Amino acid sequence: QVQFVESGGGWGQPGGARRLSCGVAGSSGRSYTVGWHRQTPGKQRELVATITFRGRTNYADSVAGRFIISRDNAKNTVYLQINALRPDDTAVYYCNFDPPVPYWGQGTLVTVSS
Repeated sequence: QVQFVESGGGWGQPGGARRLSCGVAGSSGRSYTVGWHRQTPGKQRELVATITFRGRTNYADSVAGRFIISRDNAKNTVYLQINALRPDDTAVYYCNFDPPVPYWGQGTLVTVSS
């Protein structure tokens, strides 16, 4: 069974940056697309960025130009660099395949405030 382990969340000031990591375990192959999602209370989970096995990226309009998704296939790890933090980036961030499988990790909380 695949497992996703997110880390790197925490508090940040507006204008700051954070780097999130997603470890993918239990997947026998590396030829998968991974997406980062975020969710705030009362709202649906939002897909913010995806990266294919070959490194092709795609971003939601709400984060384009500020978020950078990358991956290290040798480490089965996908990263999300969040730059120019804004208060509305406050959310729990999750990673999963794209399209997602029904095995979500615990997520990592990013809080942006001054």
